[in-house]
Amino acid sequence: MINDFPRILSLLRKERGLSQNLVARELGVAQALLSHYENGRRECGLEFLVKVADYYSVSTDYLLGRSAVSDGALIKEADIPEAQVIEKAGSGTGNISVMLSKKLIISGIDVIFSLLTKIKNQKLTAAVSEFLTLTVYSCFRLVYRSNPKNDSNIFGVKEELALRSAQAGRAVSEGRAIIAADEASGENADGKLPVITTASLEADYNRQAAALLSLIKSSEKTMQK
Repeated sequence: MINDFPRILSLLRKERGLSQNLVARELGVAQALLSHYENGRRECGLEFLVKVADYYSVSTDYLLGRSAVSDGALIKEADIPEAQVIEKAGSGTGNISVMLSKKLIISGIDVIFSLLTKIKNQKLTAAVSEFLTLTVYSCFRLVYRSNPKNDSNIFGVKEELALRSAQAGRAVSEGRAIIAADEASGENADGKLPVITTASLEADYNRQAAALLSLIKSSEKTMQK
């Protein structure tokens, strides 16, 4: 709870545009105490945890970071929409974790491109597309090299140069995406850009959102190792 609860408690309040003072009053605690909970300086009791779950209409598993989605569901491979990819008959793997990873990634990318369509910023879309393209390229080259019998002439650039160049290219694409996103934010005077919250993702994308949120959670666990 020390790692996830404070962040989620603060996120829920801010996503709903509520003041800390108002939420504290409605939950029956002092604002200073709520501030301590949100900043991770103190841990709450079970009674307060249940109050928060009822107040925001989310599960306690979500508040504690056990689930990536607000209803507390633990995502399974069968819960994610089928990935629209071509699979050669008989080549499918029986490894559930591999299938789950594939669906999480593809569903996450689907949500990203849907959001890019709503944002309508060509520079941002181009930069993100280039970043993802170079990532897929690098991943394929790493898989391809697993068998020394695979003929490297399928590629026009030698591996040593290609992987490093792709890494540099991703860094450049990421920089372009950051600039484009900041420019879009600065031009949002009319408020037309979509406001992205956990609630809006779940409402607009359902199971694909659950996949993306689970991907975010698993990625951040990897970063913290």
